[in-house]
Amino acid sequence: MNFEKMIQAMTPEVYQSLKRAVELGKWPNGERLSQEQRETSLRAVIAYEHARNMPDAERVGFIDRSKADGSQHGKDPLSPDTIKILTEH
Repeated sequence: MNFEKMIQAMTPEVYQSLKRAVELGKWPNGERLSQEQRETSLRAVIAYEHARNMPDAERVGFIDRSKADGSQHGKDPLSPDTIKILTEH
């Protein structure tokens, strides 16, 4: 079974289990995840969220930048920056 088929066949329970394993760094039986297992599991979690079109707020790594009034903390990280080039004469 290839990676894409595995993601399509993944149940919500398996997704939650993988997500929890990545968060804690260990499997439900207490065994630690290797670096490779952690990376592969995180990749599977992200792929599952993408395949299911989950809202951004429910995805791994989402950071809520909104204040209570609806405005954002700080500047929009996707907005372009203006730079000023100083030259000496």
